Amino acid sequence: MIPGSGEGGRVVKRDVEAYQAQGAGAPVQGVERFTEVGISQMRKTIARRLSESKFSAPHFYLTVSVDMGAAMTTRKAINDGGEVKISFNDMVVKAAALALKKHPVVNSSWLGDRIRFNEHVHIGVAVSVDEGLLVPVVRHADMKRMSQIGVEVKDYAGKARDKKLQPSDWEGNTFTISNLGMFGIDEFTAIINAPDSCILAVGGINAVPVVKEGAVVPGHVMKVTLSCDHRSVDGASGAAFLQDFKNYLENPVQMLANGY
Repeated sequence: MIPGSGEGGRVVKRDVEAYQAQGAGAPVQGVERFTEVGISQMRKTIARRLSESKFSAPHFYLTVSVDMGAAMTTRKAINDGGEVKISFNDMVVKAAALALKKHPVVNSSWLGDRIRFNEHVHIGVAVSVDEGLLVPVVRHADMKRMSQIGVEVKDYAGKARDKKLQPSDWEGNTFTISNLGMFGIDEFTAIINAPDSCILAVGGINAVPVVKEGAVVPGHVMKVTLSCDHRSVDGASGAAFLQDFKNYLENPVQMLANGY
């Protein structure tokens, strides 16, 4: 709009000329644009559950670095065999499952007026879909080989992308793992997937110098962060779980008792 300098605020010739002269040297202004889409029922449910968890459960976080050298060597040896292929995520799920058997406090559920200490290990594995995150469950993960875990997770991921997951596929988890390492994320924290007491956030494997037997040598390290609900888990319990989890990945032969 051109401001007028004439009588009563009328726009006169000199106003137009001044406006044109000013505009000639002015930078071109961008146009503001945006797109709005409706929120799906799935997204509403995810948002509600995450909000309830974040604002009702007092989160605290524990981070450890895992030397993945032995895990990388073991995985290569298994995969080079040809018949069975495993991923680092399969190894992470298996290590967590075995550690959870030793630490029922971490494998617990906060139920408001009581805490349930689960003897079975059902691990939810976060899978990204267009509308957010789904968490299908690998049941009795401690009793399964890494190759079996891998087949299940791939099957769930395919069903999630095709929107064929059933409610029974994402119910009953006792613990959850969110792995963003494949996206180049070094380290992050995750919101607990209620009613679980904990969730494990897994970063990528990075080549870094490490100290072995007093010498600095090339190594590969992965950072993981355990988010804990302080109502049911204390720091010492979470730390003890992480030490066993770390030990399994740094000594993967311990996970191969019933094959791979």
